[in-house]
Amino acid sequence: MPDGFFNAPTSVATGVVAVAGVGLALRGARKELDERTAPLAGLVAAFVFATQMVNFPVGAGTSGHLLGGALAAALVGPWTGILVIACVLLVQGLLFADGGLTALGTNITLMGLVGVGVGWVVLVGVRTLLPKRPSSIPLAAAIGALVSVPMAALAFSLLFSVGSVADIATGKVVAAMVGWHCLIGVGEALITGLVISSVIATRPDLVYAARPVLGERTLTVRTAGANV
Repeated sequence: MPDGFFNAPTSVATGVVAVAGVGLALRGARKELDERTAPLAGLVAAFVFATQMVNFPVGAGTSGHLLGGALAAALVGPWTGILVIACVLLVQGLLFADGGLTALGTNITLMGLVGVGVGWVVLVGVRTLLPKRPSSIPLAAAIGALVSVPMAALAFSLLFSVGSVADIATGKVVAAMVGWHCLIGVGEALITGLVISSVIATRPDLVYAARPVLGERTLTVRTAGANV
């Protein structure tokens, strides 16, 4: 979202929410990061940055793109995922003029807090319903991505109805944003599932969302001439 899209009270309010959310994420990330996942967080940020740089207009003066929140949450945890998205948005705004600096708090709230939060909650919910094995995590993460993208777009539409300075009917904004982002969600779900599947196949211990599943696995010992 660019500068000047929302009025000052709305921008300030979402900025306060973003600061509080990032502050909580800084504390929560201490429990998620270790010597293995800290470098992975940087790689996730680079990947999300590259995918978010591909923008296309969806109407009402804004644009649509992949979010990466569910992917970040699945790989490095929800708190670290929020920090990843916040860093990506900050770099985009400062160095590439992609998103306004006065709208940074709003963008972090929508893509970081809502995008990552919804993606993680859905992932955890789906994970409890699927068989307790690593191969279930890519599907759970993909569904989380599928839901998180239009939910972030819906949150934007609700904010638009409250604090937008543009004279555009809210119904048109909801239709454009949610409609387009449902399609984007399908693409994001596919990418998220493929990336998580690739990492699960090689290093499942690096996938934060797979830790509970890995902890429940049992060891099968096979000896010559007999199965134990």
